[in-house]
Amino acid sequence: MNKRHIVVLSGAGISAESGLKTFRDSDGLWNGYDVYEVATPGGWRKNPQLVLDFYNDRRRDVAAAKPNAAHTGLAGLEKDFDVTIITQNIDDLHERGGSSNVVHLHGEIFKMRSVADIDTVYEIRGDIKIGDVAPDGTQLRPHIVWFEEEVPMMEKAVQIVQNADYFVVIGTSLQVYPAAALLQYAPRYLPKFIIDKKSPAINNYTNLTVIEMPATEGVKELRKYLEP
Repeated sequence: MNKRHIVVLSGAGISAESGLKTFRDSDGLWNGYDVYEVATPGGWRKNPQLVLDFYNDRRRDVAAAKPNAAHTGLAGLEKDFDVTIITQNIDDLHERGGSSNVVHLHGEIFKMRSVADIDTVYEIRGDIKIGDVAPDGTQLRPHIVWFEEEVPMMEKAVQIVQNADYFVVIGTSLQVYPAAALLQYAPRYLPKFIIDKKSPAINNYTNLTVIEMPATEGVKELRKYLEP
């Protein structure tokens, strides 16, 4: 018997409860940095050292963070459901929390690639430095999808959402596109849930249940609505 398929779109709010800061909580500043200085191709061209320093710090932050009850709670759903996590987050807390099927829309902090080749990525646990080059001879950069860059995994994510039995949105402002558009691709008949301590402004969605709680509490509450 096939398990019912839960698709989860997670954002920064789920990781915030593990101590990782989000830029939208602080007027466009991410850990004190202007997002457009550290998360755009223009910022990279202007000051690659600043960008590398920023993501080296983020890599250390993520390594020190631990999965919270929302991460482990979603992983626990795999006992009764087929669960796919589509995350906007660059951390690995879903994986460390036990989830076995995670799609990263915006890249991963523990991976890097050359500036010339977007398809070949390498593991990185330490720092990336100016002068660190890929086999093709070009500078290595974080494997992160910056603002103004295409989101390569978006087409796959749309297909996943369209084949869900439940669609759950957790800890995202639904302001970062194209990821926020995934809710629009969910079929009208599909049961949809939004879990956030402050629900984003949304309307015109059918079969939508809002659970206005932090992620750690909301994932527990979600279980009451799900039928294997």
